[in-house]
Amino acid sequence: MSGSGTTLRIGTRGSALALAQTGVVGAAVAKASGLEVEIVPIATEGDHSTASLATLGGTGVFASALREALIAETCDLVVHSLKDLPTEAYPGLRIGAIPKRADARDALCARDDLTLEALAPGSRVGTGSPRRAAQLRGWRPDIEVVDIRGNVDTRLRKVADGELDAVVLAAAGLGRIGRLDAVSEYFELGKWATAPGQGALAIEVRDSYSSTFAAMLKAIDHPSTRLAVLAERAVLARLEAGCAAPIGAAGVVDGEMLFLTATVYAPDGTSSVTSSHALVLEGSPTERALLPAELGDRVAGELLALGAADIAPIGSLT
Repeated sequence: MSGSGTTLRIGTRGSALALAQTGVVGAAVAKASGLEVEIVPIATEGDHSTASLATLGGTGVFASALREALIAETCDLVVHSLKDLPTEAYPGLRIGAIPKRADARDALCARDDLTLEALAPGSRVGTGSPRRAAQLRGWRPDIEVVDIRGNVDTRLRKVADGELDAVVLAAAGLGRIGRLDAVSEYFELGKWATAPGQGALAIEVRDSYSSTFAAMLKAIDHPSTRLAVLAERAVLARLEAGCAAPIGAAGVVDGEMLFLTATVYAPDGTSSVTSSHALVLEGSPTERALLPAELGDRVAGELLALGAADIAPIGSLT
């Protein structure tokens, strides 16, 4: 908590998207706690570097500075896009809450409202994600996939200016900054798996906090989302992979069942392996909390048995 005890300081990246999603979390935190909220923008390495994610080292490039600020008590909690958060635990910190997930799909933003199928051969399609690049190459080997960086508006401008014919972005991010008007096609999850945790936010806190703080976190946590995304992240953990790996996963809670499907893609899009499993959500709260890791481990084990490590660079990414 901050020194006054009446204000909660929320750390976030300074991009328009990060500030928009943190604003939503801030409103929920204020309602649940009855306290004032202060948004604290924090610059991360991923925000001021133009290198590719793979070159920068993947997932932790967006999270490290936020976590350091939290440990230093510059803020009381931080908001991450869950897909950018490393799976390995950070000493002294924990995920305190995972709000309800937004749209987990990827979206194509193309000139003239074209679909992926309708793009002309040789079209230039931009993405900074190795997983999306692999999927694009698999679906349309006749197009050129261009590695790009930058915020959402920067990427969309490349299409408007004619530098690119299309870009692939997360539907959740476009929705949070009011740019769903740019979408020409949504890719259905059953055919186009997205990043583990995509569309979800993670509220990270220090290990020690008051019972009042714990009640606030519980009020904004969404149990079904937590079960689904933790199962997805368990696949990454078992495969020792991060956001620079071409892996897609989708967890779904339906009644008392937790379903999980994950796919590992060859970077050139020529092959992939997929595993799907489910389990019953049963037992005590403590036992149920362990089920996502169990299911993710089962799916990842099958992916490895099917040769995932032979087609994709997994096992060495952080």
